[in-house]
Amino acid sequence: MLTDAILQSIKAYTENMQKTVTFVLHTGEHEKRAELVKFLSDIASVSDNLKLEERDHDALRSPISFLLEADGEDTGIRFSGVPGGHEFNSLILAILQASGTPLKLEEGLQKMVANITEELKFETFISLSCHNCPDVVQALNQFALLNPNISNEMIDGGPFQDIIKERDIQGVPSVYLNGELFANGKVDAAVLIEKLMERAPSMTQASSGEALPLQDVTVIGGGPAGVSAAIYSARKGLKVTLIADRVGGQVKDTMDIENLISVKKTTGPELSGALMAHMNEYDVTLKEHLKVASVTQGDIKAVTLSSGEVINTKTLIVATGAKWRELGVPGEKENIGNGVAYCPHCDGPFFKGKDVAVIGGGNSGIEAALDLAGIVKSVTVFEFMPELKADKVLVDKAEERDNITILKNVATNEIQATNGKVSAIDYTDRATEEKTSLNLDGVFVQIGLVPNSDFLGDVVERTKFGEIVIDEKCQTSASGIYACGDVTTVPYKQIVIAMGEGSKASLAAFEYLLTDGDRLEDVFNNAQTAQAAD
Repeated sequence: MLTDAILQSIKAYTENMQKTVTFVLHTGEHEKRAELVKFLSDIASVSDNLKLEERDHDALRSPISFLLEADGEDTGIRFSGVPGGHEFNSLILAILQASGTPLKLEEGLQKMVANITEELKFETFISLSCHNCPDVVQALNQFALLNPNISNEMIDGGPFQDIIKERDIQGVPSVYLNGELFANGKVDAAVLIEKLMERAPSMTQASSGEALPLQDVTVIGGGPAGVSAAIYSARKGLKVTLIADRVGGQVKDTMDIENLISVKKTTGPELSGALMAHMNEYDVTLKEHLKVASVTQGDIKAVTLSSGEVINTKTLIVATGAKWRELGVPGEKENIGNGVAYCPHCDGPFFKGKDVAVIGGGNSGIEAALDLAGIVKSVTVFEFMPELKADKVLVDKAEERDNITILKNVATNEIQATNGKVSAIDYTDRATEEKTSLNLDGVFVQIGLVPNSDFLGDVVERTKFGEIVIDEKCQTSASGIYACGDVTTVPYKQIVIAMGEGSKASLAAFEYLLTDGDRLEDVFNNAQTAQAAD
């Protein structure tokens, strides 16, 4: 499984380990045990600071379960299954972080997690083909390293089908906390932290520390537009902070990218990594895995984070992108994770050999149908309009597949469930008004995006669809606030356009600061002086 080139890379990564990390593998027999032993032995062979021991351990569930110890101390990190595929990085990161490599979580978040007093036992069910799952596993592993009250077990659903069936899991990642479902479906580290703050509000008290100095530019959003804006601003020598629930944004959910000019082909996760690497070349303060609770407009804008921290800034660039649009029909929200899904790449393998539907006949819908067709028994595409909106090349490919059926001019009425699982979809032929029910096991919703702009309230002008209204310089209706990318009225939601809009918003903000920056500095200093006097 591990080539010489991979092992050499691991050797280079582990050269500066500060602690000895031991793989503690549970004893017993299992058909995949030999594979796991070879896998861990090969990794351990690259460094004297890596060991493999086999012993009975109460914290491990099976002969293909292992945990990490750092200098003999249990880190709280467990893996059940062979962490290959997308989870290979999760294992390598866990090794390095357990041995002393600085954690990726922002300092304020680290203090919040360390402040938790309740015992939290996480179980994270994943698929090795899921590109979203590693973010969740890696975040929870860091939680475990920060707090001895927390543990996290990555569980590959493949070899643990009995547990998958017992808990009726139909989507990944599925996160259980102390034996109860905690989060599933569209989950990332920001969602986990938000849910933990709801469970333990006292967490936020630990995040209060020294406030950031007045920022020249604060960017909200970590997708192509946001990262572009942050880089352009940092290159001007400005004080820049970027706030994002995850760097990459919606791009991270896209697998095949072939229209980013000069890059013949890449994937969303790869592009997200490249965005982070490029931004790390500059002095940008990153507040990742956090959301913005509110924005207060004025000469100095106050941005309040979900952690309670307040960032004061001269200018603000909103690049929050968009999220999957929901159907809004009965049975949709009730069955998310139980047959209703939004990511065919993540959840498609759970419907192997079954009948599914894809709602939406645009590019994303037809691409989803083509992806699923190689896994499932059949795919039925539901398109509301009389004709498909997808590119002809995609439509032609879909029509060539024997197990793809395309229904046009139909309205989805309801998603039916039996015993807590999706069992049928009710729809109406819009031309004849005939109502039909189609038996199936899963529904993948692919009907476009909704702008992430609700947190702004009436601070800026928005369209009835929620898009932020901007001019040719990305200026909003509020002085000093700019917006770019998919959250705005700019036509054609494309990666390359978002990057250009981000740079344009940054240049416009810089132009504003050239004329008003000194005045804003004085306004802030005077306010601080007056506050201190009170």
